[in-house]
Amino acid sequence: MNITKQHVATARTLVVAIVAGLSLAGCATYKDEFATINSRLDSLDTKVNSAAQSADQANQSAQQANQRLDQIEGRLQRLEAAPPKRQPRG
Repeated sequence: MNITKQHVATARTLVVAIVAGLSLAGCATYKDEFATINSRLDSLDTKVNSAAQSADQANQSAQQANQRLDQIEGRLQRLEAAPPKRQPRG
């Protein structure tokens, strides 16, 4: 009976070692998946930063256009308020 208990203990140890080895081998594949996810996140981060810069540039352009329109509107109001200097024909 003593030999059987030793075999059972050895078998248990072997099973535990196999399960641990397979578990650790499974974790190794996660490294590749995490690397892929990190790569995608980096790509998205770059795209978001690029979009933010484009939005800032568009905002600056819109502000400049608004300033130009304000200048033109002021000139237009002055021209409309001024009486015409033309002499009637005749």
